[in-house]
Amino acid sequence: MKRTLSIAIRNALRPRWIVKRICLRLQGVRIGSGAWVAPGARIERQGGAISIGARTTIHEGARLLAAGGTIILGCDCSVNPGCILYGHGGLQIGDDVRIAAGTVFVPANHCFDDAARPIREQGESRLGIRVGNDVWFGAHVTVLDGVAIADGCVIAAGCVVTRSTEPLGIYLGNPARLARYRGDRRGE
Repeated sequence: MKRTLSIAIRNALRPRWIVKRICLRLQGVRIGSGAWVAPGARIERQGGAISIGARTTIHEGARLLAAGGTIILGCDCSVNPGCILYGHGGLQIGDDVRIAAGTVFVPANHCFDDAARPIREQGESRLGIRVGNDVWFGAHVTVLDGVAIADGCVIAAGCVVTRSTEPLGIYLGNPARLARYRGDRRGE
């Protein structure tokens, strides 16, 4: 019953999705086959480029804001409500990535070394963020500029990721630190 209702709701939204898909394509956003962007999601190139992989789902309230950079989302990804994906310095996300509600990717950082000048006048660093395949981000994770998330990682809810990760690592805390590896049952 619940599945039937879900399909009915999605089919009812289909005309809105077709219009949204056409509008996004006219704006230059690349959308793979079977991808779905909820009517309430904001997708803005802002002088940059956005590519959404096949079968990827962007939920209501999520925002993809290229801000002059690029956002590339792989296939079979999910971006849940309240997520913000900026593209300033480049954001590349692999396949099969799960991004829980409220997660933020910030591939740029303000320069602030000169105390005699306002921060707004000191420019930005734009190293970018790269995310591998089969990664899960828990709710309210923040990923900062210059980070590479390796394949198979799990980033626990509330983490602030300031450094690159190791493959299959499970990371906790602020700043995020390696707790163990997937498949390693020791310590449970």
